[in-house]
Amino acid sequence: MGTEPVDYCRQIEAYLCRKNDGHLIRITGPSFEIVSGWAERGVPVNLAFQGIDRSFERYYRKGPRRRPVRIDFCENDVLDVFEEWQRAVGILQSSVASRQSSVESRQSSVSLPVHLERVVLRLTSARARGVLDERFDAAIDRIARELDIARAEARGVRGDTRKALVARLAVLDEEIVRSARATLDVAAIASLGREADDELAGFRASMVADAFARAREAAINRLVRERFGLPTIAFL
Repeated sequence: MGTEPVDYCRQIEAYLCRKNDGHLIRITGPSFEIVSGWAERGVPVNLAFQGIDRSFERYYRKGPRRRPVRIDFCENDVLDVFEEWQRAVGILQSSVASRQSSVESRQSSVSLPVHLERVVLRLTSARARGVLDERFDAAIDRIARELDIARAEARGVRGDTRKALVARLAVLDEEIVRSARATLDVAAIASLGREADDELAGFRASMVADAFARAREAAINRLVRERFGLPTIAFL
């Protein structure tokens, strides 16, 4: 995927046109500056698409759509998706520190019981949609049982008990992704690897080999989570 500003903007413009049911909104002037800034920052175009999707979902929740959505409306969602991706793969940039603090502040406002409730609901939804391989059932059942117990105990836990629960959630998070990944064949993993390489292309030159390998592995795991619609169990 091209990350030259003009090529990048054309891809975003085409995607925005499809989301707007064929209504073309040209990305020019200030809008071009916004989108070319995403390209210069290294926002993978597929992540920009996800941010645009979020904006449209929120717009539709407000009621019937009355007019086409402009790209300027999508900027915060695009940057939020990008920062979430950066944290997931271990790439942090000082230029987004202030926005990261804002995102982390929003995340920390979610209580542990609420987080666990959302996780259980999303696991249930993933299973109901039939996207989880039957070989995954045993792991899902066991993790769901642990989460139900944790949800019942989460209210009022403090100190070392809370730390132990948060640590256990991180372990379960790694386990569920590992279990999902184990159901994929070699061709599927290779495809996800190529997608991870595309996402990381803008950062590879500035990364040492070990750091890139870790980021690539994390990116593949993020794509596995996305493919199966899995929640983030870890309480971040």
